[in-house]
Amino acid sequence: MTSEITLFVNPTAGRGRGARAAQPAASALRDAGFSVRTVLGEDADDALRRAREAVAAGTGALIAVGGDGMMSLALQAVAGTGTPLGVVAVGTGNDFARALGLPIRDPAAAGRLAAEALKAGTEREIDLGRVGERWFGSVLASGFDSRVNDRGNRMRWGGRFKYDLAILAELAAFRPIPYRIRLDGGPVREIEATLIAVGNGSTYGGGMRICADAVMDDGLFDVTVVGDCSRSTLLKVFPKVYRGTHLDHPQVTVHRVASIELAAAGVTAYADGEPLGALPLTATCVPGAVRVLSP
Repeated sequence: MTSEITLFVNPTAGRGRGARAAQPAASALRDAGFSVRTVLGEDADDALRRAREAVAAGTGALIAVGGDGMMSLALQAVAGTGTPLGVVAVGTGNDFARALGLPIRDPAAAGRLAAEALKAGTEREIDLGRVGERWFGSVLASGFDSRVNDRGNRMRWGGRFKYDLAILAELAAFRPIPYRIRLDGGPVREIEATLIAVGNGSTYGGGMRICADAVMDDGLFDVTVVGDCSRSTLLKVFPKVYRGTHLDHPQVTVHRVASIELAAAGVTAYADGEPLGALPLTATCVPGAVRVLSP
């Protein structure tokens, strides 16, 4: 294990929490005897290039400081490389850290945990989803929820509740979506659905347990399909998502698969809260794709 590690920082995460969080996280790591190099970027592409350079140069770990968008960017740099990923979650949603049981909005604790894990060699191998060359750690959203993401990302107010507000706004234009899906290379199915969420992790949108039973190291996605339901039914089901009890509703089905093909007209997919692109797409679960510093 090299004593030099890389702090990968999004200074704008959580309305500036990223920049402030970098200092206590770095202090905790230096106090543990590590040499810390900080990587920033002029934009996402530049930041990813620098992170990949640090990984290629043999950094002992890449410690991502920010929200789920920063974790997603870090995954693109470390997936499949063997370089461990540390998580200092200080964004708005923090679903990746939440699924792993890591500290949220406590950068000093997250820094100490990463340092202890590096010294003890305690790393957890987890699966990742992959679409083309893009990796994701939590949930791939498509349908009603991705349209909520579109709206939520345009909102500049509302904090962690902005997705709740975006849901209410999107209900006004709600229509079921005709999908074509293929599970594990089986037959193509044509279904009408409100949304289809592909979960490597269990939550999105800041704690909504859309794929509540997903396990990040079982080699499978949990695919949650919310069928064709009315606005009133959706309003009844939605509050249950925070507890994960929506999975018992008759309009909700769950499939555990290693791969899924999704197609629907006019639907943009999001992965880890970031736009992935228009359907169709194929998502594959890659077992043990990344090592995460954890207790």
